Amino acid sequence: MRFALAQALFCLTLATAQTGSEADWKLATELPNVDLKGLTPAKKQAALKALRGQACLCGCGMQVAECRVKDPSCGESRGLADIIVKAIREGKNPEQAVADSELVNRRSASPTLLEAAIPLPIDGAPMKGPASGRITIVEFSDFECPFCSKAAAKVDAVLQAYPNEARLVFKQYPLPTHPHAKMAAEAALAAHAQNKFWPMHDKLFANSRNLSDATVLAAAKEIGLDLTRFQNDLKSAKIKQTIDKDIADGNKAQVNGTPTVFINGKRYNGPLELVVMKPLLDAELKAKK
Repeated sequence: MRFALAQALFCLTLATAQTGSEADWKLATELPNVDLKGLTPAKKQAALKALRGQACLCGCGMQVAECRVKDPSCGESRGLADIIVKAIREGKNPEQAVADSELVNRRSASPTLLEAAIPLPIDGAPMKGPASGRITIVEFSDFECPFCSKAAAKVDAVLQAYPNEARLVFKQYPLPTHPHAKMAAEAALAAHAQNKFWPMHDKLFANSRNLSDATVLAAAKEIGLDLTRFQNDLKSAKIKQTIDKDIADGNKAQVNGTPTVFINGKRYNGPLELVVMKPLLDAELKAKK
């Protein structure tokens, strides 16, 4: 039962029941998207020990092995896992390999929660909040990601705290590990074509663990879409191109997991909690005056 629940949550076919159980990450002998093939039993044991002992860099507070089981879409834990396994495979010290890695250096090179601003195209993307707002939050998100579903309410809390100053721009970043994410992104953009992106956004996240053609069609009916137009738009070349462009924009910005948030073009590396974000947002407002 617990294994089936984990499968439904993360939509992955895992090699063993151990890897699907969140509670058993310390015992799992296989991890999502971690290639342990070809290792000797001793090296595999060493790799698993290192993966269980190395903290992830995404701010989740978990170890790499734990994050791979509980959030297989996390690019940080996957990158660290690759570094650790490669080092073990080559007979190197995994701790030193991690310390020397570009992934860690990039994270540690950020002395604050906000990195340097980069250009982020947002023309035509769904937006919520005042168009003239001095704070632009760009979120790369995935409708099948459980963390994105939780983040939606937290970002809304930020918008409510800054009703005249903050706007949210939503960029599609469906992860390949989530089999229904791209379909959901297409549905959201088809609703956007009828000026109903945000009602569809809310419906998709409310059903993030149960996405299907049927739930998407039901959501379209509930929010009052023209269903003929919706179904025609759903698989249109224009929507496919929009999703591909958003993914390309995310890749260029080094997005490697969801949700990833930028504040006025600056990658935000902290938790999506108003109490943490408020000093940064106030500083942005002060700088914009």
